[in-house]
Amino acid sequence: MSYKSLEACIIDLEKNGHLVRVKEEVDGNLEIAAIHLRVFEVGGPALLFENIKNCKFRAVSNLFGTKQRANFIFRNSIENVKKLVEIKTDPIQALRHPLKNLKIIFAAVKSIPKKSIFNVPVLENEINISDLPQIKHWLNDGGAFVTLPAVYTEDIDKPGISNSNLGMYRIQLNGNDYIQNKEIGLHYQLHRGIGVHQTKANKKNQALKVSIFIGGPPALPFSAVMPLPEGLSELKFAGVLGNRRFRYVYKDGYCIASDADFVITGEIYPNENKLEGPFGDHLGYYSLKHLFPMMRVHKVWHKKDAIWPFTVVGRPPQEDTNFGWLVHELAEKGLQTQIPGLKNIHAVDAAGVHPLLLAIGSERYTPYLNEKRPAEILTIANNILGSGQLSLAKYLFISSFDDKPDLDIYNIPAFLTHILERIDFTRDIHFHTNTSIDTLDYSGESINSGSKVVFAATGEIRRKLETKNPNLNLTNNFESVCVVMPGIIALQGPAFSSYENAEKELNQLTVELSSQTEKLNGYPLIILCDDPNFVSKNTANFIWVTFTRSNPSHDIYGVNSFTEFKHWGCKSSIIIDSRSKPHHAPVLEKSNKIENQIDHFFEKGGSLEHLHK
Repeated sequence: MSYKSLEACIIDLEKNGHLVRVKEEVDGNLEIAAIHLRVFEVGGPALLFENIKNCKFRAVSNLFGTKQRANFIFRNSIENVKKLVEIKTDPIQALRHPLKNLKIIFAAVKSIPKKSIFNVPVLENEINISDLPQIKHWLNDGGAFVTLPAVYTEDIDKPGISNSNLGMYRIQLNGNDYIQNKEIGLHYQLHRGIGVHQTKANKKNQALKVSIFIGGPPALPFSAVMPLPEGLSELKFAGVLGNRRFRYVYKDGYCIASDADFVITGEIYPNENKLEGPFGDHLGYYSLKHLFPMMRVHKVWHKKDAIWPFTVVGRPPQEDTNFGWLVHELAEKGLQTQIPGLKNIHAVDAAGVHPLLLAIGSERYTPYLNEKRPAEILTIANNILGSGQLSLAKYLFISSFDDKPDLDIYNIPAFLTHILERIDFTRDIHFHTNTSIDTLDYSGESINSGSKVVFAATGEIRRKLETKNPNLNLTNNFESVCVVMPGIIALQGPAFSSYENAEKELNQLTVELSSQTEKLNGYPLIILCDDPNFVSKNTANFIWVTFTRSNPSHDIYGVNSFTEFKHWGCKSSIIIDSRSKPHHAPVLEKSNKIENQIDHFFEKGGSLEHLHK
């Protein structure tokens, strides 16, 4: 299907039962986001809000709320895109099978951006930032945010669309110290494409021109989040994915997406930063106020009957979970080509994607050793932790393909069981300390700063994992032991106060456990937490608490641990201290008041009554 506009996509979704119109007045301040969240939780349809309080525009959300709907939107192009990514990463195969790939070559014609000649609808109306839908998602957010923007910049040394970057970075429209209608905030990391462009502009002491596209064919925002092979631009990708060439024009020196519903243009000047946030983020916590680039607003345009797309992020799963799933569907083969020996990789959504990676790799380096040990998979692990967004990971569990070729990397309990049965804790734990982590992750002691750890396992089964309570003898400081899954127990500890006290507490715990190692033989992993019942309730809770609330270098301990030269290991169980810590960001929580306010939408006579729980 080729959509010329966001409205065309909405009409198609409605015609096929994938969209519902919400006709009642809805407040952009918290209400509209709360409705979205409730509908997403029950696997509901996309939502077109037709009557937003104090706003003349409509808004749409939950477009990618289910895998089925995401597939439906791109149903005519997904296979072509997969093949194109494969060819881009391995062009020799196209030369070997030219007739077989002829269809893909013709589809690639759609990748060439097209300059608009006639009237451009999005430039017909000019407004202010305050006229846009002001959608605030969570109670303690710092203001209204744009959550599905496609942010466009160009290389100042090589201007033009062929050297551009398109990325999705959240935009704060108001609040804090931003001057209304004149300034907005951009949140992004400097290693991203826009950050590279900004760094170049800063060195020349020049402003970086920025165009923010909102709306348009759904291929446009999706392309902004797609990790693409070197040399394949987001705009070309959008053309192939949407079966429609990216249309553009230049206005006042800014690139304008002709098919967008809204375009915001402006400039980022060197060293002009302002506090951005807080914002309820995809790890399930607020990201707090920090200095980020401020953009001076140039102009805001919109097309007639423009529609504002948005999503709401929070503790996974959310709508962006399906973005991640579709990204993996399209990019899997390309990633395997870029990282030799990689068989599969899973960025675990339940942990907020970046904190936890599971991977499977080949192991061909040590056929002459008496004992099979991790070798090639460690090379692969280092490659993973140096690759794009994957470099933000904190925990990487990697196994050997040859040990179990049918191992399901998406079955988390089965995968962790496979690792914990085989890993040698004296040898197979590898730390990266004092390094960068995700800006949104507050498990480190300062923004962007933390550590990483690789758990690598290969070879024969070393231990049998147990599922019954180990009946440990512990002091009153440690109690309420719960089995989480085979080989993993959750243990309640005292409330975390400081790392100095934590070290004393964990040293006490490891001493107590060192005399009970026989009881621990089937429990190689212990999670120290605030609420073992919550952690053991389901896999999602275990993953979320364990990997979002710990910093490997600071929070991993071992029973009978040792340091040999620069290598750390232990002879019994690993302990991960996943208690909440004073420097962590607050957990996202729904507002009971707002939940009560939106009930009428789901009651008899409401637009969403058919979704009533």
